[in-house]
Amino acid sequence: MPATLRSFLLGSGAALVTLLTLRSGPANAEPPAEAAVALTDVYAKANQALMRGDASTWSKLVPMTQDFVLMAPFGGKPSRYADYPPERIARMGEFFRNGRFSQQLLQAYSAENLIVLVTIERANVEVGGLPVQDWGLRVTSVFKRDGTVWKLAHRHADPLTEDLSLDQAAKLARGERAPAAK
Repeated sequence: MPATLRSFLLGSGAALVTLLTLRSGPANAEPPAEAAVALTDVYAKANQALMRGDASTWSKLVPMTQDFVLMAPFGGKPSRYADYPPERIARMGEFFRNGRFSQQLLQAYSAENLIVLVTIERANVEVGGLPVQDWGLRVTSVFKRDGTVWKLAHRHADPLTEDLSLDQAAKLARGERAPAAK
C-alpha cells in the first residue's frame, strides 16, 4: 500500500454520533468553537481506532470531501479523494497494528462552515510491518461542513516534531537523503 494515508487515525461508534449531530440548521446550530471541540474529540477517537487497524471505523468517523487533498508525512505528490476508493481505505487497516495514540491540540480555528485543527499526534504502533515504535507527527487538518456533517477536506502531516538545524532543513529542501543505516 502506498504511504499516502498512513498517518490517518480512527475512533468509536459513539464518536460517530457526535460527529453526525454537529448540525448546521438554525435550530441545531452549534457555535463554531463548540463544534471544533467536539470534532477534535471525534478525530482523536478515529485516529485511535486506525492505529489498532480499524479502518472501517475511521472511514465512518472521518468522511472526506470530494475535493480532499492529503499531503502525507512520507512526502511525495499530494493525493486526492479519487485516490481512495473503499478497497484502499480497507487496506489502511492492514497497515497499522497494535497501536496506541494521543493527540495534543495546539490550536483550533473555526468559522461557520470551516474548522482547522493544528495538532501533534503521537502513536506507538506497528506500521507497514515494522516493529512497534514511536511516531510523532505535526498535523494540520481542515474540515468543511457538508450539510449536517463535518468532512475532512485537507490533511498535511510531517514527522518534524524535533528541531532540525538549518543545514539539515536545507538538505531536505534540496532532496538530499541521509545514507541508509547498515
